[in-house]
Amino acid sequence: MKILHTADWHLGHRLHERSQFEEQSLFLTWIETYIIDQKIDVLLISGDVFDTGAPSNQSLEMYYSFLVKLNGTSCKSIIITGGNHDSPGTLNAPKHILGALSIKVVGKATEEIKDEVFEIEINNEKVIVAAVPYLRDGDIRRAVAGETFDELTEKYKKALINHYVAAAAQCKLINTSNAPVIAMGHLFATGGTISDSEQNIYVGTLGHIGAEDFPSYFDYVALGHLHRPQIIGKNDKVRYSGSPNILSFSEINYDKKVLIVSVENNEITAIKDDVIPNFREFYKLTGNVQECINAFKTITSNVYKLTPWVEIALKEDNTVNTDHLKSEAEKYPFEILKIGLKNQRKIKGIEELLANTKSIKELLPTEVFKLKCAEMEYDLEKSPKVWDAFNEILQSVKNQ
Repeated sequence: MKILHTADWHLGHRLHERSQFEEQSLFLTWIETYIIDQKIDVLLISGDVFDTGAPSNQSLEMYYSFLVKLNGTSCKSIIITGGNHDSPGTLNAPKHILGALSIKVVGKATEEIKDEVFEIEINNEKVIVAAVPYLRDGDIRRAVAGETFDELTEKYKKALINHYVAAAAQCKLINTSNAPVIAMGHLFATGGTISDSEQNIYVGTLGHIGAEDFPSYFDYVALGHLHRPQIIGKNDKVRYSGSPNILSFSEINYDKKVLIVSVENNEITAIKDDVIPNFREFYKLTGNVQECINAFKTITSNVYKLTPWVEIALKEDNTVNTDHLKSEAEKYPFEILKIGLKNQRKIKGIEELLANTKSIKELLPTEVFKLKCAEMEYDLEKSPKVWDAFNEILQSVKNQ
């Protein structure tokens, strides 16, 4: 049996307000072909299928068309879990229809843990999968009036770990043939490396668990949320697949991957990764205006022919005029998405910042909050509870 682990597709994602529909469509075509060529039997998608809880019709069409195309291929079972970006209702709505295609969906934590555990048998090989979605605080922890932040943190982390312990117990209960056991998850595991495109999905360190916190009964833990492929806690069986497409210019310096878990004779015999092609070329230029202009001639596309996207970090002061740079860029077949200053001499006020920004949507809420605090000379590092409180409010709004 060959199992493909992927996550964080973020269908519908826009980078600096530019649609990424083209490269996302190319990825879905690529992974469909990969599944057929590599004779993949099981597909696991560990959360954040969509970039927003209210995906567009275009994003929904991409998603459902892909799933239908896999029907009739070697892929006989698909398991999809919800992430912090996903709407549980949107994912769960068609779950009974998708079930007829051997597609199992767990959009949010279920009332009965048995509803998150599945036994899959293909080609006389079995595997047990604990399909744990993103665990929202309200789904797994009973709130108590008057509890302190530290009490909340400890209780939530305990509830998170207990959910995995219960999932492992349920797997063991139905695992009569001693088959390999895989857990899925969408969370931040301590020791992981982040990029600029992941939201802080928990308040402060709330919900951050380590590789050692997962029950040892699991033979592999297929994680989503962090966009860089990585092994956690030097434990080869606890892994993030990473996102398949570049979602931030901070992600351009490493390969995007899928992970393949091979099962034979009732055990995991191999875990390998394969590199996903770059469907669009991304460039980040750093230097003064003339140095960046000199680099324009080095920017090229690839076999997929999508327009390269460029971010520029100028080593200039706040008075630099970028008109010459922009006019020179018009001579080349690429698009500049953002021009910023690498070393600012002073902290810009919010009003000045927005005056030089095409849209406030280009800024993350956390960036705006940090900038405002800096402008007011408020030291967030000395007041971590204020930062935690802001993230709690932000996450509450996003989960509405």
